[in-house]
Amino acid sequence: MTDKSFLHWPFFEPRHRELAGQLEAWAAANIAENDHGDIDQACRRLVSVLGRDGWLKFSAPGEGDNERIDVRALALIRETLARHSGLADFVFAMQGLGAGPVSLFGSVDQRNAWLPKTRAGKAIAAFALSEPASGSDVANIATAARRDGNGFVLDGEKTWISNGGIADFYIVFARTGEEPGARGLSAFIVEADNPGLAITERLEVMAPHPLARLRFDSCRVPASSIIGSAGEGFKIAMATLDVFRTTVGAAALGFARRALDETLRRAANRHLFGAPLAELQMVQGHIAEMAVEIDAAALLVYRAAWTKDMGAARVTREAAMAKLFATESAQRVIDAAVQIHGGDGVRSGHPVENLYREIRALRIYEGASDVQKVVIARSVLSTVEH
Repeated sequence: MTDKSFLHWPFFEPRHRELAGQLEAWAAANIAENDHGDIDQACRRLVSVLGRDGWLKFSAPGEGDNERIDVRALALIRETLARHSGLADFVFAMQGLGAGPVSLFGSVDQRNAWLPKTRAGKAIAAFALSEPASGSDVANIATAARRDGNGFVLDGEKTWISNGGIADFYIVFARTGEEPGARGLSAFIVEADNPGLAITERLEVMAPHPLARLRFDSCRVPASSIIGSAGEGFKIAMATLDVFRTTVGAAALGFARRALDETLRRAANRHLFGAPLAELQMVQGHIAEMAVEIDAAALLVYRAAWTKDMGAARVTREAAMAKLFATESAQRVIDAAVQIHGGDGVRSGHPVENLYREIRALRIYEGASDVQKVVIARSVLSTVEH
């Protein structure tokens, strides 16, 4: 029932339409509804099957010198997976985000050591940026990495780390102190079995995902673990988010499309006052608003993805607009779906109830909505001539 006409927009090439069709068929056969039992086990299984069947190859470039991340493909995959299962989308996205700094900035040795494993679903990656006192304020990171002989020693704490507790390696951003603020950060690969790394708390949230608080206590890593050069951590983090922030909007779009699908079925099959809900003008008004929100979000998401794929060095403004509008509009669409479903809409385990819990986090992670507004405003204000 999902509208696929957007695939014929000029943002896409034939290979994207082919990809969308193949993934839709695969997801219908292989992805169940959200599994809220053993989340760790469910995530490991999803990583394995996504890697086994080749979908994780899109999360990071392969060995070819000219291969690069296809952001439109990433967005289409996230949108499709999100329609089928929020957990499947989470697994794919976090594999890409965690491997992103390695694929975008890693050395040949780093890429060869980790990317074949993440692409095949043989290793789970994690992106360790947020701290108790610095979430969106990346320049304020306090975790420290001091030079010691031919390596570094990390001390500090990270929190809200996706894949925390199940990852095989973490990309950890820490202060090496080359300069104050953002210019004094570096990115490191830290393997999960490093004796200086401890999982101090598993965090439970309204839509179950593996999240954890990490502690680094005299965590020694070799010099070869640094990604890029010392002091480039902020650049690496922002460039990675530039790519994957757009895809957060795509996931929200997938949730919204599923909500509209469920609503259309409800409106067609549920009768009230002797007629289908779909004949009530109030319900028709809600459906019209939902459809407009979805198309507007899709235009922003795929504009940002297309712009990056066309070679733009940064798409900070476009990605921020896509994430902000798509996540906020998806919240409104899903809320309308819950309302139209009535009591069923708040019944635990119902698809729209799952969506209601899934969408809320997307308005916070990888830059909360208010932070996106600041990013957009600064970009717009920078164009003013003084």
